[in-house]
Amino acid sequence: MRGTLRRACAAGLVIGVLVTGLTACTGSSGDDKADQGRTTGKPVTKACANGTFTWSHLTERDRLTGVSDPERLGKGVGALQNPMRRVYTPRPSVRADGPAPSPAEILFSLGKKAGEIDSDARTLAEAGGDTWSFTDVRQPAPELDTDRVEPHAAGEFVQFAGVREVSADFRYTCPDGRTVSGHARNWTVDIAGLTGCEERPDSALSREATQRSCGPAASSSPSGA
Repeated sequence: MRGTLRRACAAGLVIGVLVTGLTACTGSSGDDKADQGRTTGKPVTKACANGTFTWSHLTERDRLTGVSDPERLGKGVGALQNPMRRVYTPRPSVRADGPAPSPAEILFSLGKKAGEIDSDARTLAEAGGDTWSFTDVRQPAPELDTDRVEPHAAGEFVQFAGVREVSADFRYTCPDGRTVSGHARNWTVDIAGLTGCEERPDSALSREATQRSCGPAASSSPSGA
């Protein structure tokens, strides 16, 4: 049996309340900047509202987030029961070296660049109240063990989970020539998979899962190289 890989959900359109969860690296809060201005007596520089994003070094990478211990099943026995242990926690992240638009606006631009967001709006503020999970800097990592994949043959198997991460560098240029550089990242796809310790891995995620749970020999043996 070849490894099974299922992409559970993409970062789609979400109407209404954004989910809450892990916080991202988003810099100082607006209140902190205001307090700083009152303390020093100097005006606080703000990001311009009508700048232009330029993106570079766009990458998409599947990351393993969880894997189970190997479990031997007979044909028709059912789904695996061993729980998955977390090996990586994906977190949205936005970093900038100066005054920049909000993290949600930056992720909105990244989402459009990466093809994760389909919108004619130039900015998130102009999107007519629509919001996307990809723009949420508090988007939590997917839970493990929510989907069980059932093998269709006997053997020793491991179940794994992963996400697809999108990241890129950006430059935000204001009409007056000021520029701000930074980096943004978020995850887009919740992946659930199953692979056999005696089978040839058919993806980078299944290869890493077998190496972690079945041992390095599992992915380099004649039957599983």
